[in-house]
Amino acid sequence: MSKERRIAHEFEGEALESVFVGRRDHEVRPTVILVPTVMGVSDLEIGFGKQLVELGYNALVADLFGKQFHGAPRDTMFGELTRIRADRAALRRRMQSVLEVARGIEEVKSDQVVVAGYCFGGQCALDLARSGADIAAAVSFHGLFDPPGLPPEKIKAKVVAFHGWDDPMVPPDAVVALGKELTDSGCDWQIQAYGHVGHGFTNPHASSLQIDGVAYNALAAERSWTSFVNLLEELFGGAH
Repeated sequence: MSKERRIAHEFEGEALESVFVGRRDHEVRPTVILVPTVMGVSDLEIGFGKQLVELGYNALVADLFGKQFHGAPRDTMFGELTRIRADRAALRRRMQSVLEVARGIEEVKSDQVVVAGYCFGGQCALDLARSGADIAAAVSFHGLFDPPGLPPEKIKAKVVAFHGWDDPMVPPDAVVALGKELTDSGCDWQIQAYGHVGHGFTNPHASSLQIDGVAYNALAAERSWTSFVNLLEELFGGAH
């Protein structure tokens, strides 16, 4: 059975509060940092974290926006997204800070950390890999692919991107560009694209946003999660 606890931390003066989801035995295990969508820490990502705990891993649902924005209205969160994405160097530092917070948690096996993100969070996972961070893998679920415009570092992580081919925010040219970028970096990478699938396909509530091209797709959600679990087994040898 999983147990959640709040983890208070800060980044350059901003008060943040992430959620750690682990087992009650407090054993040290491989851990997945889950980086949420523009809406920040929510029951959706905590639910994904609980599924990971059932498989033998820990999860840290990362707060990038700030404790005061938990549950904030969509317009507010999109404003914060614009602010944070405007400075990709600071976003990289923000993600590096979250990684250090995760490694400081006693139940986290510090050399067995994966970062996985959704939408904006997918871009954050990719940006952390681009920083040369020593993580096992970076995983993007319907993430944004545009590069940060910073000097390239050698990517040490395995990189996997799960992508809806009809995603209006990431056209085919951006997919090809990411493939070239990852090839040039020399890393182990995969891009899995799903036909007739748009943005936000893992979120059962995506269609309620009423944004063209943003919709839940149960089959793509299941296929991507299965592939994600396979990656974790490849990295860590299955449940612990």
